[in-house]
Amino acid sequence: MMTSLTRSGRLLLALPLLAFAGLGILLTLSVLRADDPALPSVHINQPAPAIDLEALAGFPPFGADDLTAPGIKIVNYWASWCAPCRAEHPNLLALAGTGIPVYGVNYKDEAVRAQAFLDELGNPFAGLGADKTGRVAIDWGVYGIPETFVIDSNGHVLLRHAGPVTSRTVQDDIMPAIASAQGED
Repeated sequence: MMTSLTRSGRLLLALPLLAFAGLGILLTLSVLRADDPALPSVHINQPAPAIDLEALAGFPPFGADDLTAPGIKIVNYWASWCAPCRAEHPNLLALAGTGIPVYGVNYKDEAVRAQAFLDELGNPFAGLGADKTGRVAIDWGVYGIPETFVIDSNGHVLLRHAGPVTSRTVQDDIMPAIASAQGED
């Protein structure tokens, strides 16, 4: 014998489906917002945080003096295990080729793997250090890699870009920030 569901019984069966659909919409919206590389940084127009890194054998180190030296410079957080870091690498090489010093912070990586990554793809970094614990990245407000910062002649953060540096990022964000800062010097 077949029983028919009452209206309230059908509604009870539909509630989990409606709740699941609503949760899916909320998650989708939060992911779309999380991918926004323009998320604010408390460090914009402020001195760059301390940069106390471990040396990577065979690479010139960098520190606070480099970040306050005359001229614009770029700090890039990356790792050999990071696929978007591999994708952005040609753009970092191109930026370094323009004469803008690019400094690399190797994030929670093994030195041997970092060396192999740079041997394979080339080394755009004027100076390089390792942030093995992620403490420096936390101080800089990095929430995921790659992340890139443009620093002015006074050591102040001009721009923070979360995500891989693309040719569009260079054209639309990084070069205008650099041009603006150079106009102020």
